[in-house]
Amino acid sequence: MKKVYLDYAATTPADPQVIAAMEPYFFEKFGNASSLHAYGQEAKKALEDSREALAEFINAKPEEIVFTSGGTESDNSALLGAAYALEKKGNHIITSAIEHHAISEPAKFLEKKGFKLTYLPVDKDGLVACEDLKKALTDKTILVSVMHANNEIGTIQPIAQLAKIAREKGIYFHTDAVQTLGHIPADVEQLNVDLLSLSAHKFYGPKGVGALYIRKGTRLETFMRGGDQERGKRASTHNVSGIVGLAKAVQLCRKNMESEAKFQSALRDRLIKEIPARIPEVKLNGHPEIRLPNNVNFSIKYIEGESMLLSLDMLGIACSTGSACTSSSLEPSHVLLAIGLDHATAHGSLRITMGRWTTEADIDYLLEKLPGVAQKLRAMSPLYEKK
Repeated sequence: MKKVYLDYAATTPADPQVIAAMEPYFFEKFGNASSLHAYGQEAKKALEDSREALAEFINAKPEEIVFTSGGTESDNSALLGAAYALEKKGNHIITSAIEHHAISEPAKFLEKKGFKLTYLPVDKDGLVACEDLKKALTDKTILVSVMHANNEIGTIQPIAQLAKIAREKGIYFHTDAVQTLGHIPADVEQLNVDLLSLSAHKFYGPKGVGALYIRKGTRLETFMRGGDQERGKRASTHNVSGIVGLAKAVQLCRKNMESEAKFQSALRDRLIKEIPARIPEVKLNGHPEIRLPNNVNFSIKYIEGESMLLSLDMLGIACSTGSACTSSSLEPSHVLLAIGLDHATAHGSLRITMGRWTTEADIDYLLEKLPGVAQKLRAMSPLYEKK
């Protein structure tokens, strides 16, 4: 049976060149980067070389990079760290209604601790309006966090404009760039951000390693305490092999990002055109143009999303209904509800995300099989019968 992976937003396969770069740091170069002997210093050099590679990629200074275990830790560190560092100044935080749970869950936690949270609405395409941010700011606002691009519907936010509004008021701005780094440019100076989160396994690196960009002078309370690694900002023995893998993945993205985005955009646009032509009553979710090059999200009416995924999986096609982090939830996507979909339509969503190894033949196979799956499931749907 043909196997087609179209869930790159959930995770990407590690590039073989990444694995090759990591391998020596499990065996010959296995030292602890905090050790003073030769083994440790060899690991330390690899660590700092990797820090420089990532900093250069996002136009930051090496000392502004803190390595973490991934996107969730980076998001939590930014939100909780800023909240507790600045609570004497203010207790108001602004985020959006469509953030990943790595932001929305710590936001809920902070609400329980007495912080005031404002969740900015989005329009039908998933965009946050600059005017809504301006109206939400108060003299107690200490942080704004809006994701660079949404993990479910692919809409890219106007981060530079939003961050400029916050900066003019002296308010920190954080962006979750987990879905964008390595796929579209994420220059911290152009974006105007003070904090930026990323995760290696979203751009062909290993799982379990990421980073948080912290602009020089930005105050964060440390909540991973222990040793003095990462200049005291994040204790824990360095995952040197993982960090080396992250840096190698960055190097490959620097080389391939433009050509990959062009190819994937063509595949994306083909799906946006052909799926509605082959299946009636299909709605594209997210902005039709201002979206990630590899992301397509449709709501196929009168179909339950999980049934569609299982049917496609039996044909060897891997897609998703939304975020992999909430795939066990029976609730409809908060992102799709926020853009105005009703519960029934939101339950019928299909997210198709492409990557480095996606081919035209993979898209041909999906387009061949998806209409039959939709027809079969609709035939069993009481909602479709009543139509």
